Amino acid sequence: MIYVISDLHGYPHDKFLALLDKAGFGKNDFLFILGDVVDRNGDGGVETLKWLLYQTNVQLILGNHEAMLLACSFVFDEVTEKSIESLDAEKLDMLERYSLDGGDVTLKEMQKLPKNLQQDILDYLREAPLYETVSAGGQDFILVHSGLDEFDPKKRIEDYTSEELLWAWPELTDEYYKNVMTVFGHTPTLSYGKEYTDKIIMTSTWIDIDMGAGFGRQLVLLRLDDMQEFRLENLV
Repeated sequence: MIYVISDLHGYPHDKFLALLDKAGFGKNDFLFILGDVVDRNGDGGVETLKWLLYQTNVQLILGNHEAMLLACSFVFDEVTEKSIESLDAEKLDMLERYSLDGGDVTLKEMQKLPKNLQQDILDYLREAPLYETVSAGGQDFILVHSGLDEFDPKKRIEDYTSEELLWAWPELTDEYYKNVMTVFGHTPTLSYGKEYTDKIIMTSTWIDIDMGAGFGRQLVLLRLDDMQEFRLENLV
């Protein structure tokens, strides 16, 4: 069975594992996390990042928040006169923007880790793919963090830029590829209207599974083989 989940944003790791257990997730299943494990809440997702290093049947797809963390990875460099001199206005501005967007908790927790573990996590994130293609239940899927910005049906998925895959904000009327279902998070479904509160949105060509866990709402795990949803009540 293939499962997808997205936008944990520092969601308690024990509750995340409890959700997997509720779904009966096992060693013969595979889970794709569609980005944004980090930032905003709790330990900033660091415990989940550490867990990901040792999972053989779980794959993180890069989210915009992981991309921002990588862009600010210079904060983990050894402090030297040269490294201090390299902190130009652009880097400092980037760090400030990331911190204000919820990155402060992740940076603080990462700083507590041994240098080798910090590096292992950063290397893992650098190797994380921007998308994956899978088949389940007789349906083909594209799994990506935010959707497909500047969509063109003649454009291959591999031709999209990282910006187009990390920062898309689809409209309800947007249509993607006809012969494949695109699954993403990034845009909380509630932002499309109160009627979508705590609900996945499924259109004819895409599915949005971000129900706003980063803002205290529910987290949903979706099994692609049969479209069954799993969630825990009263999580936050």
